[in-house]
Amino acid sequence: MRYIISITILILFFACKPAKKLQTIQAAVSKKDTAVTVVVKEVPKVDSERIVKEIMSKVMKQNIDFNTFNAKASVDYESAEESQKVTAYISLKKDSILYVKIAFPPFGLVAMLMVTKDSVVFAQSKGNNAKTVQYRSISYLNDLTQIPFDFSTLQDIIIGNPVFIDSNIVSFKNTENQLRVLMIGDIFKHLVTLDNNSFKVLHSKLDDVDIMRNRTCDISFGTYVPLNNYQFATYRQISVAERSKLDIYLDFKEYSINEPLKYTFTIPKNYKRK
Repeated sequence: MRYIISITILILFFACKPAKKLQTIQAAVSKKDTAVTVVVKEVPKVDSERIVKEIMSKVMKQNIDFNTFNAKASVDYESAEESQKVTAYISLKKDSILYVKIAFPPFGLVAMLMVTKDSVVFAQSKGNNAKTVQYRSISYLNDLTQIPFDFSTLQDIIIGNPVFIDSNIVSFKNTENQLRVLMIGDIFKHLVTLDNNSFKVLHSKLDDVDIMRNRTCDISFGTYVPLNNYQFATYRQISVAERSKLDIYLDFKEYSINEPLKYTFTIPKNYKRK
């Protein structure tokens, strides 16, 4: 924690004030005839951008590292077509497989989602009605959210690690409580808002670099609690938009890492392929 406090002091001191041209006058004075030569040496300016990049590097080092993750979460989602509140039971094995079981109260409907690095399987049971299963490639997540998702991005969002972080930092702004860093990658302009004391990520705003598109994604993180040696954001708000808008609110009620997967399942044989 000490190095975080030290970096905080540096960024507060150097980023909030305009850089001044500091000069040192060397004591070595040589006399020639009656002339006095004074050597003036300019001290290099503080590289505030480098300091911010170091901070972002340390932010990334605080990413939650895990082998497995289990959670129960309340999920609200709203789109132009529908809105729904469900309960999600989540089990995730890092870089391998994600299981999500979704309960739709009060109707007793159940949906199951299984995601691997290259596939998405979605099964749904409607009581005594038809039980169906759909098989898709991982690119289905891209089509659904209009954001370039892969398995790694998905698991980072679930565990609460920042996504689409780029080293190309173009500007930053320091306030009393927050540090805002703007970076530009190949796909997105990414404005990250950090807490100035703990450097926890508070908000990510992603806008498409392509000016011909109007794609945007906002991710807010809140209600951090200790999880082993990490800080875990139990509340998330995710909004994605282009031609239409989708809002997702996640409120984690139970969570643990590095325990046996809790909610694994297989798709029953009586489910019909859709």
